[in-house]
Amino acid sequence: MSQHLAHSPAEFVAWFRSVAPYINAFRGKTFVVAFGGEVVADGKFVELTHDFNLLASLGVRLVLVHGARPQIEQHLSRNDITDQYHHGIRLTDTATMQCVKEAVGRVRLEIEALLSMGLANSPMANADIRVAGGNFITAQPMGVINGVDLLHTGRVRKVDVAALRDRMEFGEVVLLSPLGYSPTGEVFNLTLEDVATQTAIALDADKLIFMMDTDGVTDRDGSLLHELTVAGANKVLSGKRKLPDDVGLFLPCAVRACEGGVARAHLISRHQDGAILQELFSDVGIGTMVVESTLNTLRDATINDVGGILKLLQPLESEGILVRRSRELLEREIERFVVLEHDRRIIGCAALYPFTEEKSAELACLAIQPSYRDHGYGDALLKHMAAEAQAQGLRKLFVLTTRTAHWFLERGFKEVGVDQLPTRKQELYNYQRRSKVFVRSLK
Repeated sequence: MSQHLAHSPAEFVAWFRSVAPYINAFRGKTFVVAFGGEVVADGKFVELTHDFNLLASLGVRLVLVHGARPQIEQHLSRNDITDQYHHGIRLTDTATMQCVKEAVGRVRLEIEALLSMGLANSPMANADIRVAGGNFITAQPMGVINGVDLLHTGRVRKVDVAALRDRMEFGEVVLLSPLGYSPTGEVFNLTLEDVATQTAIALDADKLIFMMDTDGVTDRDGSLLHELTVAGANKVLSGKRKLPDDVGLFLPCAVRACEGGVARAHLISRHQDGAILQELFSDVGIGTMVVESTLNTLRDATINDVGGILKLLQPLESEGILVRRSRELLEREIERFVVLEHDRRIIGCAALYPFTEEKSAELACLAIQPSYRDHGYGDALLKHMAAEAQAQGLRKLFVLTTRTAHWFLERGFKEVGVDQLPTRKQELYNYQRRSKVFVRSLK
């Protein structure tokens, strides 16, 4: 990657600037990241520590929740203990519980050791990650299910939120193991997903991230679904098609977390190097993000949106697709604009200039960020502006364009001559640009 960037300094600068909004947005936020013991067993946790170190250095408050399934199974096999399951839940008797403690303890020590690295000339150089642990999770027994006592298998009863926040206030990364403790001094074997989900809800976390074997949730054709609302996720879960085991396990947790107040839940592949960074610091991401409801907001622009609109328009102005507008002009005309936000970032805009005498209006500056095109956002802006023009008693909508004629033709616009423009607009028409004029009646 560094070699590629060395040959493309402009691309590197553009990329670095593009992640700035995320860096600003994530500072001081709480992320809960859950990963299975497979990550440690496969030797992939070293790369993951680099990503955690970067997030911590950017001011993200991290709670890491690790699993230990392969390590537990290895300990059970070594001690000739049969691994028992009931309705997909591990039955933890006394002998099994001893193996669970030993396996979890070893995994935890290995994780803490890797997080403590500070090797020169590595991504962990000058790292100062302090790992916090403790009896933050109070558990209760799972109890008897269909006549079978699951013994030391438990579920989360309470999360010590105050203690966790204290540790994070001191700049420490909290590491939670899949174990819980009872007021009577018992230890319970918990699931990774239960600890992570309940902790994220209790902390009112900004993000809950599950690292799993698949890339995320796919549709029936196998295409990755980059974004799902809770309703959409429930539809996937209630469908008849068979889901991969990890999707069937983690997607309900993502739904439960979002319903419990967690802002975003992400399902990403543990096999992709830098998966967390690619998911968090890019517009589309590489996994599936679950949210309570749609992230899109269409609203009137304010003076605070000028910078975002300029960033959206400038590439199109440089290509000659749009007429160049200065910041001063945009500030004076900001009440003409609407913006489309996705996850609090401006991804689209449009402006409406009414000509009341001719009962018509110009649709101008219709722009969508490249990575969000072909998702219907342009149509949403067009529909909104057409409705706004109708509400003002106008009967026609017209546009001037040099490059997007077919897009407007496909949406009911018809090409007309310059003489069909309102008189004032004819006087301002730039014959050097030779923009084509398209008109659509408003019903």
